[in-house]
Amino acid sequence: MKLHLSLSVNDFDASVAFYSRLFRLEPKVLKDGYAKWDVEEPPVNFAIEQGAGTQGVDHLGIQADSDEELDELASRVRESGQPFLDVERLDCCHARMDKAWVKGMADEKWEVFLTHRHDLEEYGETQGEALSAL
Repeated sequence: MKLHLSLSVNDFDASVAFYSRLFRLEPKVLKDGYAKWDVEEPPVNFAIEQGAGTQGVDHLGIQADSDEELDELASRVRESGQPFLDVERLDCCHARMDKAWVKGMADEKWEVFLTHRHDLEEYGETQGEALSAL
């Protein structure tokens, strides 16, 4: 498993340059307004997206490495006592993945997910309307 952190940024190009220097690593995925680094030390799936006037933490997550890990994480989401969206397969962030969402105690959004492909040309769904219901 790996922690996931997604930020909204206003200056995308400067942010890509900064985080590439910080991690001493080029993004694994770099598409229009979206960049993702798979950092080994510390282990984190770190992504930035071009914001629409807002910047800061967009959401947090836990990346599963297998179907079994995703099943375990999804069980935790369901048993959390907090509002959640159950696992579904979708295309998001230039990737095909299975993911569930849960609302944290500070109103933050957490996703638990398993990525199957990370090479899609289109960004895909944002789940914005469904997430706003959390």
